[in-house]
Amino acid sequence: MRAAAPAARTSASAGRPARAAAPARTPRGARARIGADRSPARPRVGGRLDAVTQRRLSQARVGNPLTRVRVLSIAVIATLALFSGRLVYVQAYQGETLAAQALEGRMNTTTIPAVRGEITDADGNVLATSVTRYDVFADQVLIADWTHTVDGARVGGPVEAARLLAPIFGEPEAELAAKLSGTSKYKMLERDMAPETWDAIKELGISGMFAEQAPRRSYPAGTTGGNLIGFVGAEGTGMAGLEYALDEQLAGVAGSRTYERGLGGHAIPTGVQSSKAAVPGTDVRTTLRMDLQWKAQAAIDAQVAKMGASGGFVVVMDVKTGEIYALADSGAMDPNKPTGFGGSKAISTIFDPGSTAKIVTMAAALETGVATPTSQYTVPYNYTTSNGQTFKDSHEHGDEPWTLTGILAESSNTGTVMVGEQIPKQVRHDYLTKFGFGEKTGIELAGEERGLLADADAWDGRTQYTVLFGQGMAATALQATNVFATMANGGVRNTPHLVAGTTGADGVYTPSPLADPVQAVSPETAGTVLKMMESAVLEGTGENAEIAGYRVAGKTGTAQIPGADGKLDAYLASFVGVAPVDDPRLAVGVFIENPTATEYAKFGGVSAAPVFSDVTSFALQQLGVVPSGSTPELYPTTW
Repeated sequence: MRAAAPAARTSASAGRPARAAAPARTPRGARARIGADRSPARPRVGGRLDAVTQRRLSQARVGNPLTRVRVLSIAVIATLALFSGRLVYVQAYQGETLAAQALEGRMNTTTIPAVRGEITDADGNVLATSVTRYDVFADQVLIADWTHTVDGARVGGPVEAARLLAPIFGEPEAELAAKLSGTSKYKMLERDMAPETWDAIKELGISGMFAEQAPRRSYPAGTTGGNLIGFVGAEGTGMAGLEYALDEQLAGVAGSRTYERGLGGHAIPTGVQSSKAAVPGTDVRTTLRMDLQWKAQAAIDAQVAKMGASGGFVVVMDVKTGEIYALADSGAMDPNKPTGFGGSKAISTIFDPGSTAKIVTMAAALETGVATPTSQYTVPYNYTTSNGQTFKDSHEHGDEPWTLTGILAESSNTGTVMVGEQIPKQVRHDYLTKFGFGEKTGIELAGEERGLLADADAWDGRTQYTVLFGQGMAATALQATNVFATMANGGVRNTPHLVAGTTGADGVYTPSPLADPVQAVSPETAGTVLKMMESAVLEGTGENAEIAGYRVAGKTGTAQIPGADGKLDAYLASFVGVAPVDDPRLAVGVFIENPTATEYAKFGGVSAAPVFSDVTSFALQQLGVVPSGSTPELYPTTW
């Protein structure tokens, strides 16, 4: 009867919702197995999920927070361990290297310029010296942050800095403010500023204003000796004259300063610093006498203008030592404001020496026994040599009864050829080289020319004779003058020199080493030629070279040179002489290019001899040379 009860309750409840029947009890073990097999019901496709299923699905998607913490912790610890290991590695193994690299990046080295040596004349008068100047620049970044107090208010920046600086710089405030504005840490404002001007800027206390010491060259004598002294360029190196030729000695050795800098680029006071002192350059004492150099330049400038010439040179040298007392060029350059040619044309311009070279022919004739001072010749206006070459004198004349001395005194080309053709060609060449033609003198100046002197075998049928009177060859003014100095020095040729000695950084003066002298001809021959040249002044073409109270020997010269159009239609007038003859001290050469003022201006006796007299007279008095104490005993010029 018990088994039919449920069916009856179901039947009785027909027509209304049935009440859920209580679940039947299940044994504990069976429930455990059922629970273990139970899994979330799968949603039906297109159907709705019940609340339990939704809750279960939601719980399944959310991760465990503890797991995430553990993972992140492990990652952080690993990262820290990596960085710590790297730090330990860097400190233990790379610390010193990296620190050194960092320090190197902060270090800065600046050059300390060496003070360039001075150049002085023989008496110590300064011809070239270095003066302190400053190149002033601005750090625009620092100036932008700079302020100071004015009437209780803080003002600053580029505008205020320009207001203070404008009177010092001599610029409008607006223009200066524009230069001070920007982001440059090195804006150059002015070069070559005087020390007192920079001191005035420093007193303002404007952050961002800086200066670099920049020595500048000053030439107190200006144009006097300017072409000899030369000048230096913007980088402080010699560009001409002695400044160029002796640049290595004058320049010295630059020093340096190394320091640790901060972010602003300025030295850290407590940082690493070191310095190497600069070594000053060597001082150079020349042989120049500046009063005499001034006189020579003034005289040649005046005569060039008077004669309508294109230029000129004057050489004054000591015959016993080869010292150059003056080496003047017309229109000399001012080294303080250098323009154009910066060297001396007296050593770089070559020309036919002309009749001044006749004294070499006379010396060769005497030395070889071809003639004596009184040998007699009948000298025609025209003379034709055995090979058919015809020569003539500068002035037309009949047959003249001249001695060898007379031929020199009258500067006769035909007479010189008559004498010289008795001397073998190679011997002629040998005597020219003995007196220094065809080679540099060795003076301490750059740009010296050696001149032109072909080998004797290369002389053609005419040149072998023209060299006897100074044509068919070329020389400088210094070479031509040194021939006369050699003759006045007993036939001994010295090397002309311009540097007397040097004084090093240690203050020790060292005389310049001199080249060995060369005996060109015997003292007897040299003395005879000197006496013959005295006749050329007193009785020949050089009468305008006379000096009251002093015996003078010399020779005029006139040589053809290229004119402005390149044609050989211009002349170089010259006179080279010695004084005093009884005790020779000076050899002076005067050379004037293309004098055109008069018909006779081309002759050395007209244009050059008066300058010789003027300059040599001044030099003898300046040097304290006593007047001649003897009267000349001249050789006869005619027979």
